[in-house]
Amino acid sequence: MTHPVIKDLTRRYATKRYDATRRIAPRDMEVIKEALRLTPSSVNSQPWKFIIIESDEAKQRLHATFARKFQMNQKHALEASHIILFAYNPCFTRENYKRVVDVEVASGHLPADKYDEMMDKGFFFAQMNMDETGCNGHWTRAQTYLALGNALHTAARLGIDATPMEGVDKDLIGEVFRKELGGYVCEVALALGYHLEGQDYNQGLPKARLPLEDVVTVI
Repeated sequence: MTHPVIKDLTRRYATKRYDATRRIAPRDMEVIKEALRLTPSSVNSQPWKFIIIESDEAKQRLHATFARKFQMNQKHALEASHIILFAYNPCFTRENYKRVVDVEVASGHLPADKYDEMMDKGFFFAQMNMDETGCNGHWTRAQTYLALGNALHTAARLGIDATPMEGVDKDLIGEVFRKELGGYVCEVALALGYHLEGQDYNQGLPKARLPLEDVVTVI
């Protein structure tokens, strides 16, 4: 298939080695940031923060979070051009949702007379996913993966290599980036940059996906 979307998805792969001398152009990073901001979420909750690591100091801090485990990803902290920490709000409250609905009215997306209705109907989904402590992190965590997928395709469209990493130490990241996270939790990150020519064994290999008929059913 020759469609541009399919070409993007066929080209992209989980990069294993990055060229530390190559940096993503600022204009491309602005596109990625805006793509993250525009990611859809359940009831437009947007229960996330995206911490973009680009300075040498921040990269050293991230490098230190691999001290206990997932060392196979540690090299990306220093070699990739940028790393994005995808963080979620573990206890998304009515007050958090009110901020979203305020923006919906201010933007003209939601008529002001629908405010209370939106608050009640929309926040129902957050309440439905709350545990006995009033937290709903399993629900908000799922929203971050929508943003991760969006970022992966955006990077592919820009010709930028990427590596999604669930192999991160959420506890150490929580300690080292406590100020930036502000109570949010990071369990997945995305390395971005350009592969190291001749030393990335995963580059150029054919896709290994199940047959279409095994994963898609049309009824």
